[in-house]
Order: sequence, then C-alpha cells, then structure tokens
Amino acid sequence: MMTMTPTDLKVKIFADGADKKGMLELHQNPFVKGFTTNPTLMRKEGITDYQAFALDILSTIKDYPISFEVFSDDFDEMQRQALLIASWGSNVYVKIPVTNTLGESSSDLIRHLASMGVKQNVTALMTLSQVKEVTKALSEGPSAIISIFAGRIADTGLDPMPLMREALNIMRPHAQLELLWASPRELLNIFQADEMGCHIITVTNDVIKKLALVGKDLAEYSLETVKMFRDDAVKAGFNLKTTDVETVA
Repeated sequence: MMTMTPTDLKVKIFADGADKKGMLELHQNPFVKGFTTNPTLMRKEGITDYQAFALDILSTIKDYPISFEVFSDDFDEMQRQALLIASWGSNVYVKIPVTNTLGESSSDLIRHLASMGVKQNVTALMTLSQVKEVTKALSEGPSAIISIFAGRIADTGLDPMPLMREALNIMRPHAQLELLWASPRELLNIFQADEMGCHIITVTNDVIKKLALVGKDLAEYSLETVKMFRDDAVKAGFNLKTTDVETVA
C-alpha cells in the first residue's frame, strides 16, 4: 500500500493557536494555508489586548485566511464586534459561535451578517441539525466556513466520520461554504479529513510538527523509541538494588 505524503493532501491545513512567534513561523510553512484562533487560546498565551494582538498579526499575515472570534454573549454586541473584526482585513473571517451560552441559536445573526457581506467561520457545531441551520443561514452570503468539532465528538466515544460526510452532503449545493474539521487529536485526523473530502482542518503546532514523521520507517521508529527509554533511564540514575525479599516461584 502506497503511503501518502503531505504534498498529496487536498485538505487545507490551518494552524490553530495564538502564539505570535509560532504563527509567524508557520506562515513560512508551505503546508499551512490559513490560521484560526479563539479567546481561550489567547488567554492561554497571556494576551490582554485583543485588538492590538490581532492587528499586529495581520500586519504580517495578509495573504492567508485568518479567523478571530467574537466574545460577547449578547447578539447585538456580537454583531458590533463582528463588524469591527471584519474591518481589520479582507482575509479576516469572523468566528461566530453556533449558539450563545444560553443555548440560543445564532442563526439570525449569522444570516444578517452574511447579508452584509461578512465572511464568517461559524464554530462549535457538533450536530447535523446545527449544520442544516447554519448552512441555510449562510447560503445567500459570501465565502464562509462551518467548523465541526470532530475531535470533541470523538472524545464522547462516537465516530465523527459519518457526521462529517453527511455535513458535506448538506453543504454541497453551496460552493462558497467550506467544512472545517476542528479539534483534531492526532496526525491521522489530517489524513482522515482528506480522505472524506473535508475542505479544511485546524491543527496545533505540535501536530503540524509531526508531519515530518509521515512515511517514517516503523522499525527505525521502534528502535528510536527503545533508545529514548534507555537514555532517559540512564539520565534519571535509576538503580534497582538486590533485596532480601524472597523470590516467589
């Protein structure tokens, strides 16, 4: 069986993170075709000025799609934030959560923003009913992304592949819409997303680095793993001393 290489992939890899140094490095990576971030990732990196961070990144990353998320729980304020974020650049997609924290659908806001020409990345979807509703809301608008959290679906013990395939079928009549596989857990997810025809997958820096392992000889990888365990044991100074404990036959 022939092993695929990263250059064979049709799915677009978007780097997911909020580390400026890492984002700018990945901007030079030929396998990376876009970027996503969110308030949780920004908080993890200690970012306190949302707009200053975004504009700083956009001063360099001007040629690839990049998503920034609204953070209000009120739909009117979400709209105000969305219009401001959209004004930052033609490559900006505004991330809109599929609901607010009360579980109220964002579909009316999504439809309104689409009618205003705002490019959106609707995020945190996990059900087909959400896909149908969001697809309908985006159907008359500009290019947009629908992000299904396949990794989180898998965390519940469910195979996300059937849902992802059906989502593609639902979206297919609308060529301007792209399906994004969010929250991948391992490198294999990139190849799964590619095999089922997903348009985009978001990938963290740690997973992107694993692309260098694609096609690696497994016997060689096994030996390297054995050497790693041995080297770490030596560096730790582990020692098992003989005791007087009777050996059990």
